[in-house]
Amino acid sequence: MGNNIVLIGMPGAGKSTMGVVLAKVNGMDFIDADLLIQAREKRLLSQILEQDGVDGFLRVEDEVNASIQAENAVIATGGSVVYCEKAMEHLRRIGTVVYLRLSYSTIESRLFNIRGRGVALREGQTLRDLYEERCVLYEKYAHVTVDEEGLGIEETVEKTLQVLKMLLE
Repeated sequence: MGNNIVLIGMPGAGKSTMGVVLAKVNGMDFIDADLLIQAREKRLLSQILEQDGVDGFLRVEDEVNASIQAENAVIATGGSVVYCEKAMEHLRRIGTVVYLRLSYSTIESRLFNIRGRGVALREGQTLRDLYEERCVLYEKYAHVTVDEEGLGIEETVEKTLQVLKMLLE
């Protein structure tokens, strides 16, 4: 296992926001996989989804995440990366995968513009469907889970550091 910290979880779980702070307090680099996708494709996530569909988007997401080369970095992934087997195997090899878990009601309250945000939602799929489908995958791929319900960013960072320290002991 590499020395990176890989954050997974639902859109709205705070992977990017918390990841920046976690990287800063640990003296690590920060990588936002969604920004890597946008840079490679020269399009917004929502445009990729609109133009290429969910399957096309997931193909790009799998390729980009599976090609991340990093040392001593916090990597914030997109919420749908858990559909990408090649990417998840790679991310588990290069770092500790941390699932940032929140309740459905909290996720729902944070996501007011799910389509505009570039969330890989299939035709007819509700946010609840997506949540239930993905939580199983987050649990499957995570080395550790951090329940961040009711916590602020600083508290989530502190709890994540505690969980990671326990894992290494």
